[in-house]
Amino acid sequence: MSEFPKFRQADYPKLYLEQTDKDLSKSLHPSFRYAYFKTIAKGGKSLIQSCKDLHLGRVVCHKSLKPEFAEDPIEQKRLLREARISAMLQHPNTMPTYELGRDRKGHYYFTMKLVHGYTFREIINYRERYDTSQLLDIVIQVAYALEYAHTHGVVHRDIKPENILVGPFGEVLLLDWGLAKVRSEEGELSEIEDIDPQRAVEDQSMTGFQKLQGTISYMSPEQIKKASDINGRTDIYSLGAVLYEALSGRTPASGETMDKLISSTLHDQAPCISSIASVPLSTALNNTIMACLHKIPDHRIATMAELIRHLKQ
Repeated sequence: MSEFPKFRQADYPKLYLEQTDKDLSKSLHPSFRYAYFKTIAKGGKSLIQSCKDLHLGRVVCHKSLKPEFAEDPIEQKRLLREARISAMLQHPNTMPTYELGRDRKGHYYFTMKLVHGYTFREIINYRERYDTSQLLDIVIQVAYALEYAHTHGVVHRDIKPENILVGPFGEVLLLDWGLAKVRSEEGELSEIEDIDPQRAVEDQSMTGFQKLQGTISYMSPEQIKKASDINGRTDIYSLGAVLYEALSGRTPASGETMDKLISSTLHDQAPCISSIASVPLSTALNNTIMACLHKIPDHRIATMAELIRHLKQ
């Protein structure tokens, strides 16, 4: 059995008394709390950096909008929603959020725990190094996070390997709640739900295309159709698609263009995972994964709790 990649001990500096016991300045200005910024990643509209929290002496993850989107009211609201959902969903498999604020220019940012790890995409790319139980354990932990979110009325809607982070100490974290669906107390959706992301890049790995949100290869048929009654079963479909790829090396939908991917998701029956998986799979596991991928939501596994139970068996 292969172990998940480990970071060197030198990557984790020791803590010393001089760091923990030094005085906190009597004059605290929020604009000067963070320093030593380094870019980690750039999304379609966001910038993710590491930086030093000078008050607490730790390095954190800092997320903000790119300058060209920093004044966009829709993107501002999405960032606020993501930060608050991440903060309110306090679960071992969600990323801890520390602070939401404005920088010196008045632009929104929020800070999170910084985890040095590997995305599930990187693990899937080398899936032959891991056995089925290891891959299943990652998916089960993501399912726990989604079960917790669903009980709070939140649907993630952007489950994909790139949004799952595996840390060196056994952490599995579900990231990026920027497309999460929440309703008002009266059951209404936000006014930003149906915004057409005209600026989206024409690439299947980018979020947002032709009024569609999420990544096409993992989107459920009802998400592609922008169904108004979409619920947690869309996340069950997406997680099933992720597991399908982890065990077979391909996604359930296939196609070289957006139109073909969409058509495949809506109409094509994916081959049974047991017939194309790189390792032998039990009939029960095959049936569980295929049940997640049913085109009709009501015919899928009903809840994350039920999916967890099946995967553990």
